[in-house]
Amino acid sequence: MTDTVAGTTTRTTTTADAARIATFAALLAVLGLPGSIALFGNAVPITLQTLGVMLAGAILGARRGALAVLTLLALVAAGLPLLAGGRGGLGVFVGPSAGYLVGFVAGAFVVGWLVERQRRVTFLGVLAAALAGGVGVVYAVGIPVQAALTGVPLPETAMLSLAFLPGDVLKALACAAVTAAVARAYPSALRRPGQEG
Repeated sequence: MTDTVAGTTTRTTTTADAARIATFAALLAVLGLPGSIALFGNAVPITLQTLGVMLAGAILGARRGALAVLTLLALVAAGLPLLAGGRGGLGVFVGPSAGYLVGFVAGAFVVGWLVERQRRVTFLGVLAAALAGGVGVVYAVGIPVQAALTGVPLPETAMLSLAFLPGDVLKALACAAVTAAVARAYPSALRRPGQEG
């Protein structure tokens, strides 16, 4: 009887986790629907999908947030046009955006890891996590890879990437506002290390 109950709890948790991960992968895909904008000749477009990366980490936690991004990228690799501008297929993983896609996974993990370690989820705490993971980590991976793949010197690529910064700060602010609201209205929705359900 105890084994059955324990087994049921484990299956429920796994099913609930899978549903949350799939939901955030879908959110990431939806955030790509408005399309993309390329500014100042940058080979990498501006998209809303970074907001989804931040939210996935902040609300789902490090591991589940990263898995949500990986789920989206697996669907993209299978050929579904789920990235901003209707991009999909294996080609995107060798294009100028490839480093940012890898950075999405690492960024979601870092945002989640930082939020998980906050004793109380606050707007400023989530904002700091979103800026560190969703902006800092994504740029730290994306910019060098973009420079290597495009042949544009790293300092010039970094300067071109400053066009992303105002929008990404706004996305971090939006992530902090949404996450803080979720923490107040439905605190059990935010995941903590070792938390079940």
